[in-house]
Order: sequence, then C-alpha cells, then structure tokens
Amino acid sequence: MEKVHTLEDFYLNSADCLPENLRKDVGHFNVFKMEDYIGKPTKSVPYSRKDYYKISLIIGNNIYHYADKSIEVKSAGISFANPMIPYKIERIGESQRGYFCVFTEAFLNQIPNIKEYPIFKPGSFPIYNLDEEQIEEFRLIFEQMSAEINVDYAFKYDFLRALVQQVIHKAMRLSPNDNIQKHPHSANNRITSLFVELLERQFPIESPLQRMKLRIPADFAGHLSIHINHLNRALKTVTGKTTSQLIQERVLQESQTLLKHTDWNIAEIGYAVGFDDPSHFTSFFRRSLQTTPKLFREI
Repeated sequence: MEKVHTLEDFYLNSADCLPENLRKDVGHFNVFKMEDYIGKPTKSVPYSRKDYYKISLIIGNNIYHYADKSIEVKSAGISFANPMIPYKIERIGESQRGYFCVFTEAFLNQIPNIKEYPIFKPGSFPIYNLDEEQIEEFRLIFEQMSAEINVDYAFKYDFLRALVQQVIHKAMRLSPNDNIQKHPHSANNRITSLFVELLERQFPIESPLQRMKLRIPADFAGHLSIHINHLNRALKTVTGKTTSQLIQERVLQESQTLLKHTDWNIAEIGYAVGFDDPSHFTSFFRRSLQTTPKLFREI
C-alpha cells in the first residue's frame, strides 16, 4: 500500500528545508507557481493520498481520474482536493501553468464553518472550468497570496485565510465541471483501489481518543460519490468479498494489534474501532475469533 504523501514529503522533494511552522497550531499555508513545480507536463501522476488540502489554478489541459469518473479540464480550471480524496491527474499537452496553494487542517479549521461548504463535503471533488475573465480573477488572488506569504506582518495568516475564502466563494458561484466521462472497464479496479486507500488511511490508531471516521459501507460510498450497491459490486468483483467483510477484517486486525500492544482498556479499544457499546465490540470479536477480547489479550 502506497504511504500517505505528507507535507514533509512535499517539501523534501521540492525544497532544501522544512518550513518552521509546518505543524504548529496556527496551521501551515504556502503558495507556488505551477510552472516552477510540475516538471514535465506530460507526466501522469499516480493516485496519491495526501494529508493536506490543495487548491489548484491550472491553465492547460488535464484529466482528473477519481473513482469511476474522469473529469476533463479543457483549457483552464480550478480544483479543490482534500485529504480524504485519492486521485490521479493526467496532464495533456506541453503548456501547463498557473498556481496552487497547500494548507493543513489546522489552517483550515480557523475559518468558521468551512467544513460545511459543499466543496469540502464527503463525496465532492469540485473542478470548475474557467473562461478568460475568470482565469484573471483567480490569478490576481493567487498573486496576492504569493506577495503576502513573504511579508513580515503579524496578521498575515488571517489575511491569507481571507484570500482562500475569496477563492472558495468565487468558485462555489460557478457551475461545476460537467465534462465527466465514465470508464466501466477500469472502474471496478479504480473503486477498489480508492476504497482500500480510504480504509487504510485510518490506521494505525495511535491514541484512545482517535477514532475511525469511516466505519460502515455507506460512509465509504458517500466519500466516493457512488451508490452502496455499486461499491459492493465493484469490491466483490475484484476481491471476492463484500464491503462489510473488508471493513470488518481490517477492524479485527487493528483490534488484535491494540489488544496485544497497548494497555488501553477494552472499552477504549472498542470505541477507537467504531463501537459505542463495549458489549457490541465483545460480540463482534467473539463472532470473528471465537474468543473474547479479554481472553485474547491474556494468551
């Protein structure tokens, strides 16, 4: 399984050192010129899971592959990616330019109600085609970001958040990209790959206060913007197992690890893997392994 691409990885691949504020409570933000970063424009970028948010203004032809969909940006577009969405970008043509900004959850969380915006809702992968006038509007905002990031000003991150909000609100007033293509022959493998990535990124559980966010098939289907039955058919075709079976197997694996390698009590472990009631966790464990969590820990 491919490891999550972190902000640390991003900077180690593109800069000589890590920024000082990379993981501080204020949150990290940075902005880049696309042509200085992307290298060869015709390179196909693999599916990747990132632990940061990214907004991209791309002038050039691209196809975004996500779940069973491919979304084409013909000349210019703006896209919003969040950590729950693994995707692949296929760059087409020699001309690629624009800007992109990256920021952490902590930076985003200081914008009131931001998670309620449609572009950050589960299942959304917003991409908007832009005309010349719209390109210019967004370009000016990104240029403001680029100028502000280097200013020595006590409240510059508040200003940068305001600029991010400007981009978000301008985009939400546009019509989403409707140039969506379906690829039925590769859809099952793609959906399976994305499902596994969404499942695996929830582990390992490193604190009794940490909890699985995606626990039932409907949670995964929602993040992939497909019907539960569609998800189940795809997984059954590729793996021979249902969505519930795959989730339960991974939950059981993590439960065994926590029982053997932590001193958390059984209720804490059950809560971390999605059970509100400790008795339900014990029943699940006994049904799966014919023993109780307590006896398993003592073996």
